[in-house]
Amino acid sequence: MIAYIKGTLEIKTKGYVVIEVNGIGYKIFMAENAMEKLGIIGEKVQVHTYMRVREDDISLYGFLTNEELRMFELLLGVGGIGAKGALAILSNITPSKFALAVISNDIAILKKIPGIGPKTAQRVILELKDKLKKEQQVTSETSEKEISSFGQAIAEDEKITEAVSALQVLGYSRREIAETLEKLDLSTLSVEDIIRKSLGNLAKGI
Repeated sequence: MIAYIKGTLEIKTKGYVVIEVNGIGYKIFMAENAMEKLGIIGEKVQVHTYMRVREDDISLYGFLTNEELRMFELLLGVGGIGAKGALAILSNITPSKFALAVISNDIAILKKIPGIGPKTAQRVILELKDKLKKEQQVTSETSEKEISSFGQAIAEDEKITEAVSALQVLGYSRREIAETLEKLDLSTLSVEDIIRKSLGNLAKGI
């Protein structure tokens, strides 16, 4: 599996880019908004990648952040959503807003995404929330020391509870979330701000 590709941006066109590494050009499909932020032709760039292998095709998909990659992988696990559909969703909603929509049952915001109807939006929420419940059952084995003070805060603050669930939707463990939230002034932030700032810190390893 190719974790990331770092090289010279040679081509940027509708739906994909080509990055050259040591004389080899890698065709990488990306969301439109990610391509816009990637850079200009001739620049050195780096993208996180997902390699999709099928009987008749091997394709690379690129992402600017690990959160976008995690969201793409989650969406591929939802029935009826393929790689192109997942990229379309990524082009229209950030990982933080997506995770918040899932845990708050906000079908309306997902329906606004081109190509996502009411049934698909409902399926996304139901399947990902079901996955989250199963993961939370597994993480319930976390030691009391890990969740003692933080666990108490979660129990007493609905805002923090929502943020934690949203971050878990994106694949972060309870330990990782606790460590990054302890560094934030949670009282001054909205749920979405908590998620967004946490994602930024988690990406930097803070």
